Amino acid sequence: MNFKLLRNTLAAAMFAATACAPMGSALAQAKYPGKPITIVVCYTPGGTGDAFARAVAEKLGPAMGVSVVVENRPGAGGLIGTQMVAKSAPDGYTLLLGQTGEMSINKYLMKSTLVDPEKELTPIILVGLVPLALTVRGDAPYANFKALSDALKANAPGISFASSGIGTPGHLAGEQLKLVTKSSIVHVPYKGAGVALSDLLGGHVTYFFSGMAAAVPHTKTGQLKILAVSTAHRAPSAPEIPTVAESGVPGFDFSLWGGLFAPTGTSREIVTQLNREVGKLLAPGQPVREKLMADGTEVNPESPEKLGAFTRSETTKYEKIIRAVGVKME
Repeated sequence: MNFKLLRNTLAAAMFAATACAPMGSALAQAKYPGKPITIVVCYTPGGTGDAFARAVAEKLGPAMGVSVVVENRPGAGGLIGTQMVAKSAPDGYTLLLGQTGEMSINKYLMKSTLVDPEKELTPIILVGLVPLALTVRGDAPYANFKALSDALKANAPGISFASSGIGTPGHLAGEQLKLVTKSSIVHVPYKGAGVALSDLLGGHVTYFFSGMAAAVPHTKTGQLKILAVSTAHRAPSAPEIPTVAESGVPGFDFSLWGGLFAPTGTSREIVTQLNREVGKLLAPGQPVREKLMADGTEVNPESPEKLGAFTRSETTKYEKIIRAVGVKME
């Protein structure tokens, strides 16, 4: 036996195996997803964004072959969760369910946010948009939006509006209505929509821009009336209700919305894959879409580029309102 030839052959085989190992390892690492994905929500369980995230996570995991978990990171008006995702590795495993506040409002509302969503987060897909319902008590002396608007313009005494917190879309929608009617109505902020709605039912405030899903059950009992919806077009879940815009305030357009975002630097391939997979879940006839729409959510998933453009337009809108009103949150 030629031992020299055998030794050289074995050496060559070992070299080849060693040379191929890094390539194989790199290919294994490049496969996405290869481990659980986390969707961060900036608020406590039970809110709009949390509902969006959990509806998607439930079906996205099986579709992608890994577990998808929702992690609630509340605090500082959404800053804690937003910053956590923005500073995470751009590998597609830590995503943000970004909402109106943290994506388009906070940077103009707070002295320091420590994160710029437009620069530090990459849009993936819009999950849903929830119209706000301009709601009054069932026995309120306003048959329609015009009646309320006339009262605001006349500065009728005792009128106030509730919000679920300073700087929320409902608060800024109320401030915009206050601006266009040149009224001096009082804003009453609450720590959450549930408390605000309870005080509206109790007659302690005049009106409230409530989420549609929360308001509709009370309209069926006659406790509340919805005078108009806040979006530019009528809500698909309640097409009989006019919009504020068509009722005398052109351009009025406010909503609660949520979309998926990844840290800037995430590869285009991963963003495209996530957009495609989540888009399938939100397609007509799919259980996730039907579940969200049953709660009054509008579902119109589009490309990452369109979500980016939508987010920028929302940011511009809220900047103008916040500067005009001068509202600040410490």
